[in-house]
Amino acid sequence: MLSDSKIAILGGGSWATALAKIILNNTKNINWWVRRQETAEHLLNFGHNPNYISSIEFDQSKLNVSTNLKETINNSDVLFLVIPSAFLHTEFVNAKITAEDLKDKIIVSAIKGIIPEFTLIPAAYLNDQFRVEYNNMAIVAGPCHAEEVAHERLSYLTIATPTRGRAHAIGDLLKCRYINVNRNDDLVGTEYSAIMKNVYSIAAGICFGIGYGDNFMAVLISNAIRETEQFVDCVYPKHRDVKTSAYLGDLLVTAYSQYSRNRTFGNMIGKGYSVKFAKLEMKMVAEGYYASKCVNDIQNKFELNLPIADAVYQCLYEGKNPKKTFKAIQSLLK
Repeated sequence: MLSDSKIAILGGGSWATALAKIILNNTKNINWWVRRQETAEHLLNFGHNPNYISSIEFDQSKLNVSTNLKETINNSDVLFLVIPSAFLHTEFVNAKITAEDLKDKIIVSAIKGIIPEFTLIPAAYLNDQFRVEYNNMAIVAGPCHAEEVAHERLSYLTIATPTRGRAHAIGDLLKCRYINVNRNDDLVGTEYSAIMKNVYSIAAGICFGIGYGDNFMAVLISNAIRETEQFVDCVYPKHRDVKTSAYLGDLLVTAYSQYSRNRTFGNMIGKGYSVKFAKLEMKMVAEGYYASKCVNDIQNKFELNLPIADAVYQCLYEGKNPKKTFKAIQSLLK
């Protein structure tokens, strides 16, 4: 059982806040690292995150909040990694995190992005840079929005890890009255799929902003899951059923939900906002923006034909007109 272990949440955003709420159903207290001192003080003084999902209230006596990342890691056995992928490496470098700090830790990644400095998924980054064994890693995947967790609406999570027993132990930390947990052993494939769905959610937002309706959106998403399958099967060949909730379900909720930051970001692009303005307007990080460039690099390396992913990249990084770009790929969709 991991409920008696020292559990850490690393990150101060909405999903970190939701995970803290879930885990505290099954453990006595948590260590919680946040970047800003004012956030830490607010959590300890008032029992809620002032910046994200402030409706979630915590018993302050169960929180050990710190702005010292290295100290939080060293004082914990199980690390839930919820730092945006675009900033993970910088935070680790600034905190002088070493392989020794992460040795023998169980690391559960809740990050849905690629580490841009290395074009690596979080699991590969941790293995390559800090020698963390894959058997000591897991990913927690959706479909699950933090906002619905805050309202205790029935949600499903998937724990992907090569170690069956560890999947059950991590699942026991997350299961509660409103959270069901599934498990699989496709750590790398699930992580890539979680990254891809953010890119396609931006595509859905762009198309909504342009003015496409539900009929086209259904075609877009059905093609997006096929592109995801092609991409993941190429970069990490393994038998998997992409129609299950960790793959297709996660894509659907992120592409259609009002809570999706990637769809919101794409919607602004579709309506004609510049990428720079859209990024400034967003209060939360749209992981798909950073993932789009990394996915483009990988698909070029493997010579993959991914029209929707290409269209998103062209809109975000080449300044192409969204309406013309998506009109150009209409005949390629089936």
